[in-house]
Formats: sequence, C-alpha cells, structure tokens
Amino acid sequence: MPKLVILALAAVAVLMLKHAVADFYLQTPYQYLNKGTYGHPGGCIHAGIHAVLTPFVYLVLVPSSLLLVLAITIGEFAVHYHVDWMKEQVMHRNGWTAHDRGFWYALGTDQLVHGLTYLLIVAALMMAV
Repeated sequence: MPKLVILALAAVAVLMLKHAVADFYLQTPYQYLNKGTYGHPGGCIHAGIHAVLTPFVYLVLVPSSLLLVLAITIGEFAVHYHVDWMKEQVMHRNGWTAHDRGFWYALGTDQLVHGLTYLLIVAALMMAV
C-alpha cells in the first residue's frame, strides 16, 4: 500500500478517535445542555476542545504551513460549533428526545457532517504533504 494512503488512513483514524474523546468522553452537561444557545460558553468550550485536539493529526501528517494549521483549527471550531448548534435548534423546535425517531436522525446527521469535515481536513493535509 502506498505511504500516502497509509498516512491518510492514519489521519482519519486519529480524527475519529479525537472525535469520540471530545464528543463523548470529555463533553460535560454544561457543554451539551448549552450548545443550543448561540454564543453560550458551554458550546464554545465544546467546539474549542475539538479545535484544540484536532492538531494531534499533525503528528501523523505534518502540514507545510502554519497558515494551513490555523485555518484547519479555526475551521474545525466554526464548523463543529455551528453543526452542533443547528442540531440543537432542530431538536428543540421539534421537541425531540431520545425517544423520538427525529432525535436519532438529527444525531446521525450531526455525526455524519462531523465525519465529512474530517475527510475534508485530511484532504487539505494530503494536498500539503
């Protein structure tokens, strides 16, 4: 298998691990109960944890530019924050809880968009390698 393919797969694996840690193990009630209030520190902290942990992928793929590192970090924060906020808006407006099918559609869509974001991050890094 070509080295570039191995690096890309490793980068995706690191981002998936990071996502599990930040979205499930490190997320506190203060964060998840306040992500639906735009600008609330709880949602900002949650997105900030994602943004701070994302650079661990650079241990696998080293980008050639500090500007790229900053762009990816800021982009990760902005995308993660707004995807979570939109999910919370949809769930709140519809009154969905874990007992409703719509809740699981919203959660699944949220997770899908985060995963696609990671593929874009890896693509940007691969172009810089």
